[in-house]
Parts: sequence; structure tokens; C-alpha cells
Amino acid sequence: MKKNLLLAAVSLVALSATAPALAADLAARPYTKAPAMVAAIYDWSGFYIGINGGGGSAHSTWDVVGGGREGSHDATGGTVGGQVGYRWQSGQWVFGIEGQGNWADFSGDNVSALFATRNHSKIDSFGLITGQVGYAWNNVLLYVKGGAAVASTKYDVFSTASGALLASNDQTRWGGTVGAGLEYGFAPNWSVGVEYNHIFLQDKDVTFALVPSTDRIRQDVDMGLVRLNYKFGGPIIGRY
Repeated sequence: MKKNLLLAAVSLVALSATAPALAADLAARPYTKAPAMVAAIYDWSGFYIGINGGGGSAHSTWDVVGGGREGSHDATGGTVGGQVGYRWQSGQWVFGIEGQGNWADFSGDNVSALFATRNHSKIDSFGLITGQVGYAWNNVLLYVKGGAAVASTKYDVFSTASGALLASNDQTRWGGTVGAGLEYGFAPNWSVGVEYNHIFLQDKDVTFALVPSTDRIRQDVDMGLVRLNYKFGGPIIGRY
């Protein structure tokens, strides 16, 4: 009995001695702060390549040089093509350069107010070389663009009496372009967007040898496009 009491007393003393040490260990355990939330930011920088398609209308006005106005018409149709470019981002501002080439079928005609003829015009391809300035809200980009334009055009003159082709002339015409677009990054490296472009083509004197006459033809083009781009490089960065 005395032996059991002595063992119980020794155990109580040992427990009393170790309790402060255990309490000290618990108090010294460091507090770990939860990691801060990371906001994903879409990065528009890098090379990209893509395809586009849509429709447009080319307004053409024919004036006989030294004479009067034959008339005007709208040449409408579809277009499909591709683009390649590079963008770099500074804060929320995005800057870029782009080259675009498209096949087109913008065609239309009108009866001449001066002759017994029907004047027909067609744009079968065009190219754009533009600079861009945009503003990004994460993966949404709004931008404006402007630069040079070139178009391959064909002009035909038909007889209104027989419908026979009387004269034809092919031209490569240069001008300028302005536009605006809205693009959305829907997946890493992929984006889709819509874009409007206006092309100003220079006035051009076009001679029809068999008619014969020389017409000063003025053209401009309005078109809307849907675009799909793939960007090379890392699409997303993080910030705290």
C-alpha cells in the first residue's frame, strides 16, 4: 500500500514538471497565414494568326472624264481570309501591327445615265496593313485600327440592248483604311471577335478602249467581319 502511494506521488510530480513544457510548445507553434487570392490576368502580348469571314458593300461612282456622271451602284457580297500580327501590352493598353488578306466577291452594276450601257464593278480580293491601339479589361479587348489598303478590282461595260460585253479593265487600287473591333479571349491562347472596316480607295481614271471612254471611278468599302485568332505564347499572368 505504501509502495503504491509512493508511485502515485512520483507520477504526479513528473506530470507537474512536464505540463509547463508542453504548454510552452503549444504556445510557440507558429501561425500560418492563408495564401492571398491570385487574380488571373489575360495577357494579349505575342504573335497571333487567324481566320475571318463576313460581308461588305463597295460603293462605286462612275464619272466620264470631261463629261457627266454615268451613275452609281453598290457592289455587295461575301469575303473570307486570314490575318497575322503581333501585339504587346503595357498595363491595360495594347498596341499591335497586323497584315490581312481576303478573297472577296463584292459585285454590282447600274445602267449608265449617258450611254446605252450597263456598268459593272467587282472587288475580288483586298489586303490591309494596319496598326492597332486597344484597351483591355482582362480577357476583353476593344481596339481601333488604321493603315493602308489595296484591292483587286474589275470593271466591265455591257450593252443594254444585247447584253454583250463591250469593254473590260482590271485595276489594282491603293487607299487607306480605318476600323474598330471587339475581341474576347475565351480560352488559353484563343480569342474570337467582331470587326468593322472602312476602306477608302483613291479616285482612278479607267479607260475602256472599245467604248471608247475614260471614266473616273470612285470606290469605298464598308464591311463587317467575324474573326478567330490563335496566339502563340503564355496567355495568362497572375498578380496578388
